[in-house]
Amino acid sequence: MIIALVLFRETVNKIVKRREMRIIDQKMLDQLIAEAQASPRRRKNLNFHASDDFCCHRLLNAMEPDSYIRPHRHLDPLKDESMVMVRGRMGVLIFDDSGNVVRQAIITAAGLAVAVDIPHGLFHTVVGLESGTVFFESKAGPYLPLTDDEKGGWSPAEGTEEAVSYLAALVRLLKG
Repeated sequence: MIIALVLFRETVNKIVKRREMRIIDQKMLDQLIAEAQASPRRRKNLNFHASDDFCCHRLLNAMEPDSYIRPHRHLDPLKDESMVMVRGRMGVLIFDDSGNVVRQAIITAAGLAVAVDIPHGLFHTVVGLESGTVFFESKAGPYLPLTDDEKGGWSPAEGTEEAVSYLAALVRLLKG
């Protein structure tokens, strides 16, 4: 399985460098999900942009329900973020500057709500609600690590014990 995932990654990287058209098929999704499930962070992205400094980032992101993405925002006015569900189900949460949830939605690949567009400056996170959730994401590059002002300081850091209980509370909120 590990060898197959490495070969998959190498093939995709070669295609990106050659600038060929890529078809996103079920096999690609299955392989990306397998990588997410094997990852300690329980998510994995597949970039379609050539490099981190490319002007437009386009990627598939596979995420398992126990993957925690710390609430954050993008302060750069060019960094609005769009996500379109490809497979599965996820929750999207928007927070005020104090960490209170001010809006939430459930997005599903074949449901009434299939995508979300998040303007820059809004604190947000996404939560996988089904195993094998995959979404297509697009935002302006280049990639820059989040600054302290962009991280939700009221939320636990990734990898902490507090993050596990915080994620569970977000899931409970989404499931009502």
